[in-house]
Amino acid sequence: MEPKVAPPAKKPAARPAKESIRPTKKQHELLAFIEDFIAQKGYSPSYREIMKGLNYTSVATVALHIDNLIKRGHLKKRERSARSLEPAKTAPTAEAGIVTKQLKASEEKWLVGKVELFFKNVERSPRVVEKELDQLYVLCGALKVLGVEGAAQAFIARLSELKKKAKDNQYSV
Repeated sequence: MEPKVAPPAKKPAARPAKESIRPTKKQHELLAFIEDFIAQKGYSPSYREIMKGLNYTSVATVALHIDNLIKRGHLKKRERSARSLEPAKTAPTAEAGIVTKQLKASEEKWLVGKVELFFKNVERSPRVVEKELDQLYVLCGALKVLGVEGAAQAFIARLSELKKKAKDNQYSV
């Protein structure tokens, strides 16, 4: 009689690497902080700014949370690039098979600087012209298309103020 051999134990199914796992409460707070910071300032926060903003006691804690958010698919970060954190939101274009070119940090900085210059010129003028507003809307849309969401959101907030100014100019005598 042959000895009975137990069947090999089944390994648990591994999760796909790209699958997004819900963030923990702390990670959700960190994501919200990063999104708000980008919306207000137009660029990503540094690890120290995150540490101070969320009252963490160490930069290592921030790094740990950020690394986990990147692994879970909630954040993206360019290698060897300061202030390059951005929320990872799946765009419909990525699903359609369209590959977009990622801007280099220097290109992104240059572009945001140029858009800032246009905004300052319009904001300084005594009267806002509708054509200028249209151009600023196009620039904000271009920033979104190029993946510079944070800066686009910050400029859109300023654009709504300019729109109010234009409306006030229209009714003033």
